[in-house]
Amino acid sequence: MKPAQFAIGTIATLAVAQASIAAAPPFDTSAPVAFMQDMNSGAILYSKQPDFQMPPASLAKMMTVYVTFSLIKSGQLKLDQKFTMQPETWKKWHAQGSTMFIGVGEQVSVADLLSGIITLSGNDACIVMAEGIAGTEPAFVALMNQQAEKLGMTRSHFGTANGWPDNDVTHVTARDLATLAEATIREFPDLYKTFYSKPNFTWGKTMAGNAISQENRDPLLGKVQGADGLKTGHTDEAGYGFTGSAEQGGHRLVAVMAGMKSFGERAQQAIAFMNWGFASWRLKPLYAQGKRVDVAQVQGGAQSTVGLVAPRDLAITVPLSVGGILGANSPSAPPPMKIVYDGPIKAPIAAGQHIADLVVSPPGQDPQTLPLVAETEVKEAGFFGRIWASIKALFSWL
Repeated sequence: MKPAQFAIGTIATLAVAQASIAAAPPFDTSAPVAFMQDMNSGAILYSKQPDFQMPPASLAKMMTVYVTFSLIKSGQLKLDQKFTMQPETWKKWHAQGSTMFIGVGEQVSVADLLSGIITLSGNDACIVMAEGIAGTEPAFVALMNQQAEKLGMTRSHFGTANGWPDNDVTHVTARDLATLAEATIREFPDLYKTFYSKPNFTWGKTMAGNAISQENRDPLLGKVQGADGLKTGHTDEAGYGFTGSAEQGGHRLVAVMAGMKSFGERAQQAIAFMNWGFASWRLKPLYAQGKRVDVAQVQGGAQSTVGLVAPRDLAITVPLSVGGILGANSPSAPPPMKIVYDGPIKAPIAAGQHIADLVVSPPGQDPQTLPLVAETEVKEAGFFGRIWASIKALFSWL
């Protein structure tokens, strides 16, 4: 749901002392592109060329995984379902960049292919998955672009399932990659937990018959507390990139960095970036999950209003240096905030439906937008209810 254009309700406008206003904590990075967002509040904590269109390299595989997760969640795909490595696919991809080492004619389960894509960054695994799901890679890529459009990744486009260079047909932005990462974590928490933080995976055999085990390239795993994903990427044209996430004490950050010059630089910068995020920012709780924040007017409903409640624990992100009035544990009043929604909200409305946003303006920071959902179901009014509503609306204009 887009922010409201018609009905705006202010629920709090509180004076905040100038002394509480603090600049964002400083951070400097050699990465040409860097972006960090707090998943709890939606606050952007760092932004450096966030909308620059760039080749994603293997970061494109995040969308291949997202499409696969979506099909698993909907029941159209099973983790134990198997796909076969076709001879022509093996010929093209068995020695192209990162590989899972899938043999010709080998049948591999969806679960193992996911590990091959996420942990090993296997180009061959991506194509086997794409062809198994959609018949051909182009048909699967169409699904990738459909999902990108659905997620609002407006400046990204996919031309391959694995991010292999294709003369800039495939391009993404840091902001869009963060959107994709957040959607993956939020929509598929169990699948994300199962597949995105494996330290290594074993598949295939050497010429001598020994099992091939490869480590996850994620530079944060085992280095940053709470790190559990997502993906690295590298080609000559893209440089070294990374999209990562970590959670500490219920506080989750998503970070994107791209265009770095070496494996070592990527690791050092990614670790420093995520550590800065957790060390420099804190959550300020606002409303517990299920707490009613306000009510909204309803048009054409069996009832004239509906409660607006928090769908999860809602909090804003503030610099650690703010302290006092906006400190993480401060009991003081919240900063100015308002409820924004498309109005009037028309029935029918489902319980839990996202129908409004809480826009909070911490001092010295950009506004942070948090979702609000319907507390209860609101059915459409019957015939006489609609007549009565029309009469009331008529008299309200007299």
